[in-house]
Amino acid sequence: MVLITTFIILINIIVILIMLLIPIVNIHKDLNREKNSPFECGFDPFSNSRLSFSIHFFCISLMFLIFDIEITLILPIPLIKSFLNMNSWLMFSLFMMTLLLSGLFLEWKEGSMEWK
Repeated sequence: MVLITTFIILINIIVILIMLLIPIVNIHKDLNREKNSPFECGFDPFSNSRLSFSIHFFCISLMFLIFDIEITLILPIPLIKSFLNMNSWLMFSLFMMTLLLSGLFLEWKEGSMEWK
């Protein structure tokens, strides 16, 4: 039993040493600007970080988040039908649909949904 335990410990030590040596042996000597820089969604990390950002793109992403949250509130409507009486469920459903559609029409009328 002691021999098997010693053998397992020795194998583990060998595997650990091999795993520690692999990155040292596998070092890429050809380091350049592209390999040293992290990939940040196509932005150049070495350039000026205070470049102007498209506010229209920000508004579109904000609209997506708002409507996404509203849809997560609408999805369980069929499931809560069994927990509420018909009048309460119908009022809640109509309220949620009216809220979502009014937000959609407001954004549409404002022109925020058109890519310029």
